[in-house]
Amino acid sequence: MIIIQNLIKAYNKEIVLNIPELHIEKGEIFGLVGNNGAGKTTMFNIVLDLIVASKGQVVSKGINVRESEDWKDFTGAFIDESFLIGYLTAEEYFNFIAGLRRMTKVEINDFLDTYRDFFNGEILGKKKFIRDFSKGNQKKVGIIAALMGKPEVIVLDEPFANLDPSSQYKLRKLIRDFSAQYGTTFLISDHTLDNIADVSTRLIILEKGKIVHDVPKTETTLQEVEAFFKPAKEPDMVVYKY
Repeated sequence: MIIIQNLIKAYNKEIVLNIPELHIEKGEIFGLVGNNGAGKTTMFNIVLDLIVASKGQVVSKGINVRESEDWKDFTGAFIDESFLIGYLTAEEYFNFIAGLRRMTKVEINDFLDTYRDFFNGEILGKKKFIRDFSKGNQKKVGIIAALMGKPEVIVLDEPFANLDPSSQYKLRKLIRDFSAQYGTTFLISDHTLDNIADVSTRLIILEKGKIVHDVPKTETTLQEVEAFFKPAKEPDMVVYKY
């Protein structure tokens, strides 16, 4: 589905991303974790052609993302609030995205009805600009907009951030159900290890721009990831008596 080859991104000769080869299969929920500065957002920005790689290529469903924009027809994404249009209401923004996806009014209404529980009565019908929503509700708008039109690929950068615990749980189920129903490939990054380990079918750890761990989802995945990030045990303190 997505093939990354010889991908390098450097700033002032400092390499921030170095992925020789990576294949992401159709229908995978691909989880990406790493410390700040590991290269997660950089990788997603290159996949979405928002920044240019120093070297290498990303091919999505046979299309080189730098050479054609046809991949946009089957790709949805939410990276941050810059993807939103703050002076629109949620309904206006959803209608705007639906127009790009060539959805009918009936399809829009049916789609939004599906996610009323996720919205928790705080998004639709409020006659409120998106810029006036809380960070969490802005994120909900961006995530659901990324799902419109049932894309084959969806990229979400830190989707669980700013969401309350109930919404995080609902989002886990939402992603799993959507992928299972439509065969959608998800690329997700996050800092909350329990969320990303729970929802992903495959988990990758980035460290200083390089892949250092690539494993399928198992019963021990969360423990493996936590062990990687856990600080080395400090030596026991010796107490001297005088």
